[in-house]
Amino acid sequence: MELSKTYNPQEVEKKIYPLWEKSGYFGPNEKADGEPFVIAIPPPNVTGELHMGHALNNTLQDVLVRQKRMEGRPTLWIPGTDHAGIATQYKVEQKLQKEGVSRFDLGREKFVEKVWEWKDQYEATILGQLKKLGVSCDWSRTRFTMDEGYSKAVLTAFKHYWDKGYIYRGERVVNWCPRCHTSLSDLEIEHEEEKTKLYWIKYGPFVLATTRPETKLGDTAVAVHPSDERYRDMVGKKYMIPGVLGEFEITVVADEAVDPAFGSGAIKVTPAHDATDYDISVRHHLPMKQIIDTDGKMMENCGKYVGMTTLEARSAIVADMAEMELIDHIDEGYIHNSSQCYRCHSVIEPIPSLQWFLKMTELVKPAIEAVKSGDIKIIPEQYAGTALHWMENIRDWCISRQIWWGHRLPVWYKQGEISNLKSQISKLENQPSVDDYVVSLESPGEGYAQSEDVLDTWFSSALWPFATLGWPESQENKKLKKQENKATDLERFYPNSINITDRGIINLWEVRMIFSGLEFMGKAPFHTVYINPTVFNREGKRMSKSLGTGIDPLDLIAKYGADATRFGLCYQTTGTPDIKFSEDVLQMAKTFMNKIWNATRFVLMKLDGYEQRGELKFTVNTDADREIQEKFSSLKKFYNDNLEKYRFGQAAEEIYHFFWHQFCDVYIEKTKEQIPFPLPENHDEKLVKDTKDNLLYVLKNCLILLHPIIPFVTEEIYQTLPIDGKKEFLIVEKWTA
Repeated sequence: MELSKTYNPQEVEKKIYPLWEKSGYFGPNEKADGEPFVIAIPPPNVTGELHMGHALNNTLQDVLVRQKRMEGRPTLWIPGTDHAGIATQYKVEQKLQKEGVSRFDLGREKFVEKVWEWKDQYEATILGQLKKLGVSCDWSRTRFTMDEGYSKAVLTAFKHYWDKGYIYRGERVVNWCPRCHTSLSDLEIEHEEEKTKLYWIKYGPFVLATTRPETKLGDTAVAVHPSDERYRDMVGKKYMIPGVLGEFEITVVADEAVDPAFGSGAIKVTPAHDATDYDISVRHHLPMKQIIDTDGKMMENCGKYVGMTTLEARSAIVADMAEMELIDHIDEGYIHNSSQCYRCHSVIEPIPSLQWFLKMTELVKPAIEAVKSGDIKIIPEQYAGTALHWMENIRDWCISRQIWWGHRLPVWYKQGEISNLKSQISKLENQPSVDDYVVSLESPGEGYAQSEDVLDTWFSSALWPFATLGWPESQENKKLKKQENKATDLERFYPNSINITDRGIINLWEVRMIFSGLEFMGKAPFHTVYINPTVFNREGKRMSKSLGTGIDPLDLIAKYGADATRFGLCYQTTGTPDIKFSEDVLQMAKTFMNKIWNATRFVLMKLDGYEQRGELKFTVNTDADREIQEKFSSLKKFYNDNLEKYRFGQAAEEIYHFFWHQFCDVYIEKTKEQIPFPLPENHDEKLVKDTKDNLLYVLKNCLILLHPIIPFVTEEIYQTLPIDGKKEFLIVEKWTA
């Protein structure tokens, strides 16, 4: 096999990847000894195509997987995709809207069929994109968070929590998206700074500052800080407050949640439409009055404002208050954080809603201890603080969602009750009795209808490290496997070795996997979490197709090749929390690929007619030999150390400079003196033979070190090397320690 004059990445990639797949080497080597190295891929949402964050994340995983495979460890990288309930349903609804159809026109069953069609299309696209990037997942173990086995795992987990008394149904003020018509957890909310108005309103004996005067219709109290001397004598008293719909009574309470420095230090309390106000109302037993419905509109108890959106009501109410001289003054240009749905970006309305919750206080205690003790190491270390802060201040998790795409709750209501659930208000001190519903993995029979709610997407993805390995079926089949003298995947490959992800989902996913693994498996799901940098564009702006700041990784692969794209991403991963992505680095990487190719062609030319026999060794005959040997030994040490410590950028930079400047610019040039052309009759045969061995030795071992980062070009070149006892593929060559 000879190398062409120029390197054509597309041609090589198209040829090499199917050979790897067919070889079976992507699966774990059943004969390999040692501790398995296991990664479960952060499953991409089946909402569309991959972005630059996916490209970086999967490249870094593949670097580790390929290295550990070459070290001889049994290696498993589990691929898969996530059903992404709200996000995918939103995408499909958008598609239907363009066709003039709504999900309600189709009905639940037909709509879900449409979503499955979408899933099949985009899952194939996503997996195809990962292959173009060169990732070496075990595709035979591909999972989807709604495949049959995984769905059983999700429902089993729900039943487990229910039997343990951790799941309950109750009314809480939840984050509500009026567009998606579902509840959202705090972690699914995006906060965006915006300019608004701060209204100072006359409020009986107070002057209060608020950005939402329309919620005054639902006020039931005024809260002040317990140490605020200005209001000490007013605490516990009741006052009649003039309003646009007539006078109403409020109580003054003292609560630590109040910031004395905000406004006048006294805040109006609207328990039904603010999470903090709701917590205050629970602590002080305040009544709750709902005035905004699930469509984000004012309810019937709002008098002449009924049916208005909150913005319309705000404008009308402020005008009416001004006429009544209840507006003290208005601050223009006030900056505050607007809460938005993380998918459709509609403004969130906190409203009371009957939902299902998972108790968290006891559940997270082992996870807190695992992070504090170092049983789970989070890198960079600062993100351990992020996880601990959230866990130590955790609230019960609202796990129910009012959408159609997802795992329906294994909750069965008596026929007739399910129809009035939306209007039912269940006070916590008066929970429905067990007779109202049954929690069961299968229908209890006639007379029962299943809940229409589905589980939060993160409830299912929290089980990813062990559900992908066959839990709970693997535990059920354990006895049978032992009779066959075989270990199940769950026994052999749990816990995983590491999880790599973005900082944006530390609490959404990482923490939830940790407490889930400890709860169901009795072991943490992995020993290391590596938080990869977030990829921004060159100006430091968030990458977004809709904003025109996005970059499609497939476009980069088409332009520069997969290897150059991977090398460029690794090169820019230098330990900073963000990457300001530069295509200039990819151009440099592409030039480097060509340098490797051309250097190999030169070495092969020098090796013309040469065939290495026996063990390939490096022999020192000259100062040039000694220098390159020393520098290569140093490179290996620092390169391995950097990969071990997840310093991908430093590793890429070191081998780049060694190969280009030490091997090519210095050693190859000096070997022209050791292997002169043409060879004189009285040439030193041993020196020539040793120098050829040395060239081949350094080139081969550089290819081994480079392979995890740039697998295609290194594999193609490896196949041309005249080495005795060469492996079938570089992918399983012995690692250079």
